[in-house]
Amino acid sequence: MELTVLVLITAALFGWALVSARLQQADLTAPMVFIALGAALTWSGLVDGSAPPEAVTPVVEITLVLVLFSDAARLPLQQLRQDVGRYVRLLGLGLPLTIVFGWALAAWFFPHFGLWLALLVGAALAPTDAALGVPVVTNPVVPSRIRQLITVESGLNDGIATPVVMVAIAGAAAAAGLESAEAPGSAAVELLIGAGVGVAIGAAGGWLLQLAGRRGTVAEDFAGIGVLALSLLAYTSAVAVGGNGFVAAFCGGLAFGTCAGHRAPAALAFVEQVGGLASLLVWLAFGAIAVPTMLAHFVPLSIVYAVLSLTVVRMLPVALASIGAGLDRNTILFVGWFGPRGLASLVFALLALEAVGPISDEAVGVITATVLLSVVAHGVSAAPLAARYGRAAAAAGPEPGGPVTVTRAPTRGLSRRHTPRARVRPGRARH
Repeated sequence: MELTVLVLITAALFGWALVSARLQQADLTAPMVFIALGAALTWSGLVDGSAPPEAVTPVVEITLVLVLFSDAARLPLQQLRQDVGRYVRLLGLGLPLTIVFGWALAAWFFPHFGLWLALLVGAALAPTDAALGVPVVTNPVVPSRIRQLITVESGLNDGIATPVVMVAIAGAAAAAGLESAEAPGSAAVELLIGAGVGVAIGAAGGWLLQLAGRRGTVAEDFAGIGVLALSLLAYTSAVAVGGNGFVAAFCGGLAFGTCAGHRAPAALAFVEQVGGLASLLVWLAFGAIAVPTMLAHFVPLSIVYAVLSLTVVRMLPVALASIGAGLDRNTILFVGWFGPRGLASLVFALLALEAVGPISDEAVGVITATVLLSVVAHGVSAAPLAARYGRAAAAAGPEPGGPVTVTRAPTRGLSRRHTPRARVRPGRARH
């Protein structure tokens, strides 16, 4: 049975590589395909979704490590000074408000969750995933500063939300009286240790890569493998000294990207490819484990929460954070809508299942419903709405401040579309 499942999964991965570009022209994305495949494996009886295989947890954890490290390292922090006010507003005000609004809504809709599981739902659904909106951040008709804003927010908010999620999981486990549970205070100490270890290892790794490059001692073909090992080194070292490995991976990525300089993007390519493969497996595991869990504990209020999470809970904080940022109404609505929930949210859900067990089933069901709705809604709307907004923005005139170089967005198994620039009439507008 296990061999049959392995054959089907590997065949699906190869098959997706052959036809991905054609399928995505019809807005059929990798998450849609692999969630469906995972659910089909469970419903066919080939996989027992109620008893997750032990192999799932390491894959989920490694995927989160690679995503946190590569997303953080990919952002050229020293080049983001021009629009730093907008980034700080979204991440320093918009993200906390999103967590608080989501927490309050979950506590109101599902009072039996208690404060910790409600916080888990709110925090797990706060990070956005630019990979699910690739047409938005790659379409050249969308102003470059807006594409960069969405990309930077997505690259940093999962790492910022991770400590809150970890504390919420620890609190939920402690409240449930689980023997392996840690107090939230202990989890907070682990976060600080993880941050320190991650910064030290990431900075040292970036500096050494720069030094080896200048001396000509690094083989370019092997540099990516070395950086992959560095991301895992940050995680395992933090865990070995009692720190949080996920925070270490995120902080290590930030430090590596800063210290490695111009060598960072090329060295990260292999890490992102491995992360893309791992993310497809996580989407599949999500379909096999979390979707049946959601259906077994489904309540109509989950759909209401999902809709509000993708709209009011996301868009209102973006609007509040954008006051005084020089963004017009259409841009605020565009940025607010394109906050798809993706890989980070589902990884947090799977980690909660592993750490808290059946107690978290209904909370995971709410997260699952929101991610599924986001995968479909944002996957289908990304290309047409990006084209529509881009045409309107270009017709109104050149973007204030001039264009900027947009950081390459993660794909996580999704192919890039190259959309031709629309021909529009010039004019004037604020974006």
